[in-house]
Amino acid sequence: MAELVFFTGTMDCGKSTLALQMDHTHAARGRRGLLFTQHDRSGQPVVSSRLGLRRAALEVTDDVDFWELVVEQVTKGDRVDYLICDEAQFYTPAQVEQLARLVDEMGVDVFAFGISADFRTELFPGSRRLIELADRTEQLQVRALCWCGRPATVNARVVDGVMVVEGEQVVVGDVGGEAEPEPESSVSSSAPVVEYEVLCRRHYMRRMHSAAARAAALSPDTLPFDLDLCPVPPR
Repeated sequence: MAELVFFTGTMDCGKSTLALQMDHTHAARGRRGLLFTQHDRSGQPVVSSRLGLRRAALEVTDDVDFWELVVEQVTKGDRVDYLICDEAQFYTPAQVEQLARLVDEMGVDVFAFGISADFRTELFPGSRRLIELADRTEQLQVRALCWCGRPATVNARVVDGVMVVEGEQVVVGDVGGEAEPEPESSVSSSAPVVEYEVLCRRHYMRRMHSAAARAAALSPDTLPFDLDLCPVPPR
């Protein structure tokens, strides 16, 4: 029977790599599928992995109707056995419901991949709806690591070197140097530098990302074993 499966985890845990692997596995057995993505790290309509793997995909905008798109494909005589939906946290709740309908009424397998919570530790609307409707929600087994070596459980946003916990939910930024830079002419010299980093809960609560930890380690007032005891700075 067809399923709606949500594969989730923090950044750096291999979601896009698994999405590409699943597409390869199903296609190798003669199944036909469609790949979707939104706000990919490359800035292009592709599913890309930090390992260097990438494949062209259909860009998901808020006006995309998955039900109508697949019905149109089938009406034209194309077969659609499965969908690979990367960056699914950015999908609207209505689009997630369309995916569930494809599973239930057309027997199309849907494999969705995305992070659950944003930099404020709040669920993305798309992820929340996937957790509510999915036949299975699977936590990826490859665990990303915080700078301290502990398992990372939180995605942190860093703006101009300072970790922030307030702001718009979706702001595209660098994720460890993997993002392709925008053309120089389109970037203002005064534009803030937005980066993302995975942290363990302890260091997220202390607002201590890797750069802050390095700065603290160089301070003559901080001993190496005191890093975890640094007070939470004011917002």
